[in-house]
Amino acid sequence: MKSVYHAADAILLAHYGEILYELAIEQGADPELLLENTGIRESVLRNPEATLNYEQFTELANNALRLTNNPALGLYYGTRLKFTTHGAMGQASISSDNLSEAISSIIKYYRTRFAFIEMSFFIDGNDAVIQLDENLGLGVLKSFLIEALFVSILDVSKFLFGPTLVRTGSCRVSYSPPSYIDQYFNFFVGSEKSDAEFAEQKLKEMITFNSPSNQLRFDKQYLTLPMVLANSVARRLAEQKCEEQLKAVDDIDSIVAKVRRCLQSDPDSIPTMDEVSERLHMTSRTLRRQLQSFGTSFQDLLSDIRKSRAVQLLQNTDKSVDDIAFELGYSDPSNFGRAFKKWTGKSPSCIRKETS
Repeated sequence: MKSVYHAADAILLAHYGEILYELAIEQGADPELLLENTGIRESVLRNPEATLNYEQFTELANNALRLTNNPALGLYYGTRLKFTTHGAMGQASISSDNLSEAISSIIKYYRTRFAFIEMSFFIDGNDAVIQLDENLGLGVLKSFLIEALFVSILDVSKFLFGPTLVRTGSCRVSYSPPSYIDQYFNFFVGSEKSDAEFAEQKLKEMITFNSPSNQLRFDKQYLTLPMVLANSVARRLAEQKCEEQLKAVDDIDSIVAKVRRCLQSDPDSIPTMDEVSERLHMTSRTLRRQLQSFGTSFQDLLSDIRKSRAVQLLQNTDKSVDDIAFELGYSDPSNFGRAFKKWTGKSPSCIRKETS
């Protein structure tokens, strides 16, 4: 899929750049070299209302990785993204009544913080699933950001619920095992000391690499866990602030991101182009023209969503290939089979055999 955001778009608060900047300095990076070729002034990082665009943040992240000579920097960055760093969004989530409401709040307002990563939440069998999809080709920064965000989620869950979710949950990531995988145990599994054989086995149970999607999974029974900091008044005030921020984001939000969210809004069906156009209050012709301005099309986005959902259903459910085809909007299963082979180079039945 083509880029969802233009490189010049403001996509995250400068505050997140400041956290990375300070972390890199602590690990030995030169402050001036960190900002080299980023177009960022230190005063911008200190401004709570300022934003960074894609090129600025990726350049800062690349500088930080190079100057610290620490390929595992994303893991450490994740531990700095406490719920308090997310402002009103963090407050709205931790003030919710239970974990399900907290996650729903994060999903709704996440775009006010990281616009280049799409976050979704759904139930798959007995699993509750938080999924991350990149809106831009992140390249070498993909693992850096996925690591940071998953570690952040796990770190906050430890604070709120203790080790429950960490011990019972699992992660799936779309990149290969990194050279620093030995550091994953402390960040993803736990800080307790264990012998090497146990640590390796536990890590295999916890993380699956080279997955078609980036997911954090845990037993759906935990969705009813009460939040220890639940407070209806604090939540209402935080949500009011989040709504203001969300409106500001929507004013500059990419049409491609909006279409993608529409296509992912219902886990049981995928809307047509006319239905999406109606939801976005425009004609299908206008929608087609706006998507073309981003170098993509409705069919490109639809294929991307179908591919991701098809692989997920084949790997994680017992639904027949025909049922999956119909669920994805194909009236003829043979057409689905041909499309799937074009996407992956393999047949649906082959993908299912590989996971069985």
